[in-house]
Amino acid sequence: MQIDGACHCGRVTFTAEIDPGRVIVCHCTDCQVLSGSAFRVVVAAPIENLLLRGETKSYIKVAASGNRRAQVFCPECATPLFATAPENATQVTIRLGCVKQRAELVPAVQIWQRSCLPWLPELGGIPGSQEQQGFTPAQPDSHLR
Repeated sequence: MQIDGACHCGRVTFTAEIDPGRVIVCHCTDCQVLSGSAFRVVVAAPIENLLLRGETKSYIKVAASGNRRAQVFCPECATPLFATAPENATQVTIRLGCVKQRAELVPAVQIWQRSCLPWLPELGGIPGSQEQQGFTPAQPDSHLR
């Protein structure tokens, strides 16, 4: 499947040929911190299938195992774009948040579920709205004052 995407400010754009069956949800704590969210959704692709336009910056993350991964992002708006090996890379893991076709890419597997936030399975039952709305936090019980 051909995908395309961009960072938030549009200075970095890309196209890639991916296998839509390789979409992964990762719940590891590194992905939580690096994405600023509860999990990260990625799709792997051979590096030769990625055509990148624009200048990027990277941060080298060293895992507990000693493995090194380059976390690639836009230097202007800081949108996470993909990760890859810092040397001799053969594949990239593209961040679905910056892919235009993200609604079509259904995850095939979840990994690091032991780090999954405990409230995530209940998310569908939490009230919400179709657009932004004001939020009023619950008032503390009066007996706690």
